[in-house]
Amino acid sequence: MTDLEPLSLELERALLHAILEEWQLCNSLFFDDRLRSPTFALIDSETALARWVSRARTIELSRAFISSHRWTVVVEVLKHEMAHQFVDEALLVRDETAHGPLFQRVCRERGIDARAAGLPAPATEGVAERSVVLERVAKLLALAQSPNEHEAQTAMKLAQKLMLEHNLGEIEANVRRSYVSRELGEPAGRLEESVGLIGVVLREHFFVEVIQLRVWRPRHGSRGTVLEVTGTPENVSMAEYVYSFLHHTAEALWGQHKRAHGIKVDRDRRAYRAGVITGFLEKLRAEQRTNEEKGLVWVGDPALEKHYRTRYPRISTVRTGGAGNAEARSQGHEAGRKLVLRKGVEGAATSNGLALGDGRRR
Repeated sequence: MTDLEPLSLELERALLHAILEEWQLCNSLFFDDRLRSPTFALIDSETALARWVSRARTIELSRAFISSHRWTVVVEVLKHEMAHQFVDEALLVRDETAHGPLFQRVCRERGIDARAAGLPAPATEGVAERSVVLERVAKLLALAQSPNEHEAQTAMKLAQKLMLEHNLGEIEANVRRSYVSRELGEPAGRLEESVGLIGVVLREHFFVEVIQLRVWRPRHGSRGTVLEVTGTPENVSMAEYVYSFLHHTAEALWGQHKRAHGIKVDRDRRAYRAGVITGFLEKLRAEQRTNEEKGLVWVGDPALEKHYRTRYPRISTVRTGGAGNAEARSQGHEAGRKLVLRKGVEGAATSNGLALGDGRRR
């Protein structure tokens, strides 16, 4: 049950148009344009998320479901219903159960979640049985709160090394790994440079794939951009924590910088925050070189790469340069070089509720 106010008629019309656009894109990407456009309808259902109605050639989606879930989840459920449509209208198979072998194969080949619920696996699924490494990382990050700078830096390096060794060990042992995806933060009309740089940090150093997605915001009636990470449940959990930590810490450092220099306006806020993340990224790259000298070289996860490319068959790369006050950026960079990833930073909340904690100082 959702307590959100219902969308206006105008916003519902915009929403249906956005669903049609997503359907058209998915038809091209996953179904070779073999589907004919159906009718789309919003229904008042608290139980059914969505359904393909063959006789009416309609894909129905629950208003409550759309109101209470992120757009990437809505799109995954839409793809699930499109798989039903594909089996029904393109393959003309109607003598199997709804989630029978052919439907399962269609979903598997396209990276679509075939479970009857239609919902993609949550980011926390599969973490419980592998939480030992996260608990050890959390203990190291707690040690990173030490007022002794050397001890704090050492604890953070050990936490990073532990995650690296854990992932390398699973790859070398051919452990079967499952993958989930999760949005980080809230969609914005345009992603701030610092958020994009956090994405670079996560992709280079925390064993996840990162993409910037354009998503529909039903209550704004417009599109926004958000980061999504894909990886093993525990790596996604860690990435979510790191994202929250860096996002809130960059803001806290900007506040300290303003107070220290008597700055009254936020004109240079974005440049300073981008500098913080750039400085931290430079620090991680230096540590990575140290690990590589010790023989700990991360060459990637081929299974994750395959999963990611199945999920996103067409990916374009856009490069943007930094802007804003160069001095503020440089000052932020210096602060970022001293930054220590740790457990329990005021305001750095994360929703995973796992061994890493909620990111708040007790």
